[in-house]
Amino acid sequence: MMIFRVILLAMVSNLVSVSVSEADRPNILFAIADDWSYGHAGAYGCRWVETPSFDRIAKEGILFRNAYTPNAKCAPSRATILTGRYSWQLEEAGNHMCIFPPKFGGFVERLSADGYFAGYTGKGWGPGIANDSEGVQRAITGKAYRSKSAKPPASGISRNDYSANFADFLADVPDRQPWVFWYGTTEPHRGYEFQSGQRLGKKISDIDRVPGYWPDTETTRHDMLDYAIEVEHYDRHLGEILQAIEAAGQLDNTLVVATSDHGMPFPRVKGQAYADSNHIPLAIRWPLGIAGANRVVEDFVDFADLAPTFLQAAKVETLGPIMQPVSGKSLFDIFSVDRSGVVNPARDHVLVGKERHDIGRPNAGGYPIRGIRIGDWLYLKNYKVDRWPAGNPETGYLNCDGSPIKTLILQERRESQSNGGQSNAFWDLCFGKRPLEELYNVVEDPDCVKNLAMLPKHESIKAKFHAQMVSELKAQGDPRMNGRGDMFDAYPYSSPATDRFYERYVGGEKIRAGWVSPSDFEN
Repeated sequence: MMIFRVILLAMVSNLVSVSVSEADRPNILFAIADDWSYGHAGAYGCRWVETPSFDRIAKEGILFRNAYTPNAKCAPSRATILTGRYSWQLEEAGNHMCIFPPKFGGFVERLSADGYFAGYTGKGWGPGIANDSEGVQRAITGKAYRSKSAKPPASGISRNDYSANFADFLADVPDRQPWVFWYGTTEPHRGYEFQSGQRLGKKISDIDRVPGYWPDTETTRHDMLDYAIEVEHYDRHLGEILQAIEAAGQLDNTLVVATSDHGMPFPRVKGQAYADSNHIPLAIRWPLGIAGANRVVEDFVDFADLAPTFLQAAKVETLGPIMQPVSGKSLFDIFSVDRSGVVNPARDHVLVGKERHDIGRPNAGGYPIRGIRIGDWLYLKNYKVDRWPAGNPETGYLNCDGSPIKTLILQERRESQSNGGQSNAFWDLCFGKRPLEELYNVVEDPDCVKNLAMLPKHESIKAKFHAQMVSELKAQGDPRMNGRGDMFDAYPYSSPATDRFYERYVGGEKIRAGWVSPSDFEN
């Protein structure tokens, strides 16, 4: 019956891969946290976030130091992972809270059609709607496994027993059939239990550095420790999943990828385009497919590279009719060379950008950015400088999650204004309007707080980066490069409740004088 099913799937999908020995194809575990920043793992030298499971994957495989998501928001970032295409190539799926066009299939759907047993637990793709051409919900990350629950260590953490649900999945996999599993926590997405980090044994003195775009206060440090507890929850379940695979005798031929969709849910990080926004942790383990171990790779890679990597590992040679052509490049060039440092010198940069994320601007407007991270530099171009980067003040800066740090910065801004001041540095960095161009030396200024774009001595390098960025984006068919970028603002939201939110909010009973409480808004 199983052989017949695989052959039938192959015929439907116009495939020829049924002759491939299933034993030659690896299982795939994709482990993705929600809102976990680069550097916050033991393997990267962090002292205040403990990640033994991630560290194990890095030690037994490859740790990447320059991995990026092209778009620092959940739905568009995950759409890039699935499709191998950049968010500006995905029409509606380039936005947040969107409708995922049926024509853009993902690697899980493609592997499922090619004989893989597919499942997920926790957060897959989203938020948004992903239906097929008949209006039926797509199994975009496989069959859901979510029946098991457990008491979490803090009130802000999901009750999903991720590892137990994976065990249910593993028990369902038919003998000798390869599998693909999407393990997606909702942690460390907000909200958090305030001071849960301290309650569970952490100290604010453990944090060696607070980013320069936030005030260094006890409130800030407590917020960071509460985030750390949620990262560690992801890592704990990851370890239990690895143990289950190992007990089944399948770990060596399982391609394990551990990462996050984008940076932490704090002001100036999640939803923006700075180094901390798009730079993500990434470790990959696959003893039967990766040369060497304990490697630290400096090459620039991005999420568009994952889908072609998975497809190559699974020996899938044709994309259609499920997937569109991919833009990313398989990581097999890095897998095949037992070397740390720079493996492929051609991987010397990545592109980043964004369109419409959350609600809260007039006429459902987004905040379009494109940029290039290359060498020591980050160049950004802001295409609508008259708009507020984090959303409009009167609706609560809704492209920034509510948090103690957000509240603190907005309170300081309000106090400054009441005392006759116009602004303060932290508010400017996190919520203020921006110039047309930004240029940062990320090595000298990792927090990206010193914009060098206006300095004459950097004019030539800025022009060079802009030209390269535009050339590559045009080749990729980015509508923003062809004068059609406003199409992203015209796409509908996935829910009618969010359409024309700004106009209904400021015109309805929720309008209020003065400042909006940031605690009213959690995205």
